[in-house]
Amino acid sequence: MERVRATTVIAVRRNGEVAMAGDGQVTMGDTIMKQSAVKIRTMTGGLVLAGFAGAVADALSLLDRFETQLERSSGNLRKAAVDLAKDWRTDRYLRRLEAQLVLADPETLLLLSGDGDVIEPDNSVVAIGSGGTYAFAAAQALMRHTDMGAGDVAREAMEIAASICIYTNNQITLRSVTSGAATAAGERN
Repeated sequence: MERVRATTVIAVRRNGEVAMAGDGQVTMGDTIMKQSAVKIRTMTGGLVLAGFAGAVADALSLLDRFETQLERSSGNLRKAAVDLAKDWRTDRYLRRLEAQLVLADPETLLLLSGDGDVIEPDNSVVAIGSGGTYAFAAAQALMRHTDMGAGDVAREAMEIAASICIYTNNQITLRSVTSGAATAAGERN
């Protein structure tokens, strides 16, 4: 069976705002299977953003577990992420799940993996998935050379990734949170 390839998700934090964008493409081999997948979720009343790459069922299972951890930790993103990473690394069932998560609120930006990684980037940008390196590089340049807000940087980085990576399209879902207030921008092309 051919491997399903999909996903570019980027999160950018700047000036009290965090924005997360994901493309909509799901590809199997050299065939585009879906163009409008949504890979970004909001949690805790829209105050926490979560994006995923990898096996969709695995990622959704992890997001459910993360949401439970988030409730247990009274919305403390960092504690919930560390607790999920511990479970993911040690639980026999969870260890088999193949996905990566990006978790964010206006103060915290994290990457989680099944290897037990909980990484907080130094530069307020993190990207995952097939086109993640393209989006990451574009966002780095935009952060260094423009005054664009987090949402604009995330969207433009995704557009650049979509123009380079064959596994990324420009059907972008964008969500942002600004110091306690959530905003949503759907697909815009």
